[in-house]
Amino acid sequence: MATCTANEEAGHEDSILEALSFPEEEPLGGPLVGSDQGPGAEALVCPLCPQTSPLSEAERLLKHLLLDHKLVVADVKLIADLPRYMSYWKGRFLDQPLTEYCSVIKTNSEGPVEKQEFYFLLCDVLPEDRLLREQLQQRRLEETLDQQQRERDDTSFQRVCMFCSEEFSGNRASLLNHMAREHAFSVGLPDNIVYCTQFLDHLQMKLDSLQCLYCEKPFRDKTTLKDHMRKKSHRRINAKNHEYDRFYVINYLEMGRSWEEVQSEDDRDMVDPTDDDWSDWRAHPVRAVCLFCEQQAESMDRMYSHMEDTHGFHLRQLKTRLGLRFYQQVKLVNYIRRELHQCRCYGCQEKFGSKEEVLQHIMAAGHVMQLPAPSVWDQPQYFFPTYENDGLLCVLVDSEEEEEGVGPAEGAGPAEGVGTAEGVEQRDVPVIAEDLSDLKALRDSSVLNQLLRNPQPPLPRTRWS
Repeated sequence: MATCTANEEAGHEDSILEALSFPEEEPLGGPLVGSDQGPGAEALVCPLCPQTSPLSEAERLLKHLLLDHKLVVADVKLIADLPRYMSYWKGRFLDQPLTEYCSVIKTNSEGPVEKQEFYFLLCDVLPEDRLLREQLQQRRLEETLDQQQRERDDTSFQRVCMFCSEEFSGNRASLLNHMAREHAFSVGLPDNIVYCTQFLDHLQMKLDSLQCLYCEKPFRDKTTLKDHMRKKSHRRINAKNHEYDRFYVINYLEMGRSWEEVQSEDDRDMVDPTDDDWSDWRAHPVRAVCLFCEQQAESMDRMYSHMEDTHGFHLRQLKTRLGLRFYQQVKLVNYIRRELHQCRCYGCQEKFGSKEEVLQHIMAAGHVMQLPAPSVWDQPQYFFPTYENDGLLCVLVDSEEEEEGVGPAEGAGPAEGVGTAEGVEQRDVPVIAEDLSDLKALRDSSVLNQLLRNPQPPLPRTRWS
């Protein structure tokens, strides 16, 4: 239970400055396979020998695997983190031979034995390899999104525009929007870009080397380059140049799919028009939390019984006695929630130091069923829930719904303020005309008689008649 602060500033006693919510269970997640093995993310290690290679020279290491170890790694371009991938299999190959994990391919099978060679193929046909690739992809996506969020929150960014001398500081979006608005150079929405500093450095390097950003054609001076990019409408980047893919979040979403494939996908093809069976739908049950303790129940009847038996709070009696409609019940629940959260008795408004002290006072003083005047709690501010995930508000029942079911509670009298007498059946009341004057006189004095006596000439026909 939360402890209330006794020294609150005047005028802020009733303020809740942050969203409240009941505690929920966090989903369990397993660790990444092989995430605790291997060196840093920029070093490639051979899984079969001590040789290493920088990530920029990955082709050399793959060639070494093929020539020296007869090992082929399938679909290398689809591996999200090649250094971690290699480090993981280096540890696995120490325990078992290659034949336990790789498909064996024999070359020159019909030739002499001395000319036959065996190659090993490591691919995602192996479930362990497939799982590793998927987890590396998920990890790279999470790291990319974290990097993007850090760039959004970073206010220390400072850079000069590539096309003019104006300097920008703070959020990176201000510079990108300036280049799109003032220089007609758009690289897309700022929210879709990640590793923005490296992106801008890469573009600046091309301009410094007098190279067109779109066609990458070199020029002899900066003036000629500017004229070329302006006349040819080359103030943009080439979408088919894959060296820019790493700067856009869309390229990290799915393993082995580029932004072109994701954008060209038609979602309508994924919908089966004949699939109308919702029998496998499993909705999460709504659990209501007691007003006075942490007890939960999935139905309002159980919650009624718990609050009546344990705390002596009869919400049904209050609803019947006060004639509470659904939204008035919502206001009352939110009012009691707020008062108890602020460690104050909702009956006498006395303030306490903790929620436990408030509950003890309510029970000892008999204030469980004591409510203030409706003008105190029947206010628009209590339309808003005190706890944003308050399931009790979702299972409240309106009086009409109860009447359609089992009827009113036993011994319940008529609600206050209701003008219908007990036992009187409500039925449709016919509407009777107030004036039953002489119909003949009304017909004789009608203006329609003049139109009948003086008929108007027909209008001339036109070409559109």
